[in-house]
Amino acid sequence: MAESYKETGFGNGYEFTQGTGYELPEYPFREPPEIAAGEPSHHPVVIVGGGITGLTAACALAQYGIQAVLLDEDNTVGVKGASSRGICYTQKSLEIFERLGVYERIAAKGIQWSVGRTFAGKDEVYSFDLKQQSAFNLSTQPPFINIQQFYIEGYLVERIYELGNVELRWKNRVTAFRQDGEGALLTVATPAGEYQLRADYVLDATGSHSPFRQWVGASVTAKKGDDRWCIADVRFRKHPPVERHTWIEAPFNDNRAVWQHLMGDNVWRIDYQMAPDADPAEVSREEVVRERLTRQFGPDAGVEIVWVGPYAYRSECVDRMRHGRVFFMGDSAKVVSPFGARGGNTGIADADNLAWKLAAVLKGRAAPALLESYHEERHEAAQQNVMVTNRTARFLRPATAVEKLFRDAALGLARQHVFARQFVNTGRMAVANPYTRTSACDRSGGQSVQNVAFDWPDGSQGRVNDLLRWCDGRLLVLVFGATAPASLERLRGLAETAPIRCVQVLGPTERPGAREHLRDPKGHLQGACHVFGHAWALVRPDGYVAATGESIDASLVHAVGLALGARLEESE
Repeated sequence: MAESYKETGFGNGYEFTQGTGYELPEYPFREPPEIAAGEPSHHPVVIVGGGITGLTAACALAQYGIQAVLLDEDNTVGVKGASSRGICYTQKSLEIFERLGVYERIAAKGIQWSVGRTFAGKDEVYSFDLKQQSAFNLSTQPPFINIQQFYIEGYLVERIYELGNVELRWKNRVTAFRQDGEGALLTVATPAGEYQLRADYVLDATGSHSPFRQWVGASVTAKKGDDRWCIADVRFRKHPPVERHTWIEAPFNDNRAVWQHLMGDNVWRIDYQMAPDADPAEVSREEVVRERLTRQFGPDAGVEIVWVGPYAYRSECVDRMRHGRVFFMGDSAKVVSPFGARGGNTGIADADNLAWKLAAVLKGRAAPALLESYHEERHEAAQQNVMVTNRTARFLRPATAVEKLFRDAALGLARQHVFARQFVNTGRMAVANPYTRTSACDRSGGQSVQNVAFDWPDGSQGRVNDLLRWCDGRLLVLVFGATAPASLERLRGLAETAPIRCVQVLGPTERPGAREHLRDPKGHLQGACHVFGHAWALVRPDGYVAATGESIDASLVHAVGLALGARLEESE
């Protein structure tokens, strides 16, 4: 092994872990060809970091047919210490994974849930069923699936190997970086020695301790909290119901908060809020954890501790998510408290957002200026998620007497009055963030489209993701209702000159005027596109509406240009 390369060590408190642990796959190290060649190779895209964000980006680029290299300093998924890390995956993330070809594996291993219950002391003060909410009930994916993060990462690795195009390099640690107008140069350490890579674009998915922040001089808005928690991943002989249970003031945890979720393999994730000055090593000792679990579940629960470890919440966000050739993604871009599943899921959305734009630019379908909209859209989402999770953190651990007074009042009212339950904040469940500041959508766009079902002309069922895969990175124009022949002709002309595909969407009895058509008998597709009546919707490869309108005229041409960065390019 080269002297310059050291094995990936513990981090983020994982050195205090206990339990039987998880079995993680290990991937082989192969000596990079640049070492023997003695000179750098060139790649359109280099992804640094093989966590859930980096692997999602790699999988999406591979599916678009883009050549890329992913560098990861370890040789496995998950992290040292075998933490399960993220566990709740939102409907939008599941829709992305379905489009990438890994959803069925996730659904087979994970646990679907939609019911959540919140308790204050022994009283249930709030409950919900996400399947009954309009934000979730039309998609062919469920509101949430609970599964250990390393499983999804492993499925993404499998899928990348199936697709080709992206080379995965394990035990490759980036140690230096510089960029100029011609591209980026990365220095990489491996067990076989050091080498260099050139790249047109670099995706930083190295996590919250990203070295790229310092290398590019990125500024960060941060807030370090003293809220400490202890995770316990456990199996039970007698297990609780398959619901999300939250205690704001748990009598079995010194009146501090507790979260309870079921994951894959019949493993339960229990999060215990600790005292602000809690010692990580002490709260993670097995006998201490067992005593805490016994208080909650009783002495006859039959507990097997799979994994346990402490962590502390903090929030931070880079002020710009693009610095020259470098794009920050996932925890490299922002760190949020995990309330409402707004951590890893936003990294997945970062990757999906950037991948189609990079593919469009590299294939010559879009102007390079389109890449600026990545910061505009995903930074807005990051700021929103930081704000929402910070509010939850303050509700769970009030920082002032006024905040404590508000929480006590909200809990007291919620016990008796339905209207007050909206003020009980144990985590606003993550949904697809809308984009209101983007230059790549007009004012009618920026909303996510659910992966709803429709009927193909032969009566079989299709989904929005089928259309997006068919478009293969192009824009999708959906035209709803009967359309005049002159308008259809204008659409055909536009499709010959722009990277778009057009489909007519009909009701149960309307006659088709276009060869490419489908039926939307229940109006779900129209509703998912946020339009009504005779209208069109321009849908991007990431399942977001770029614009909507009523007439097939210059407004559609303008919207297509906007979605491909044309107006941005003209302004530079």
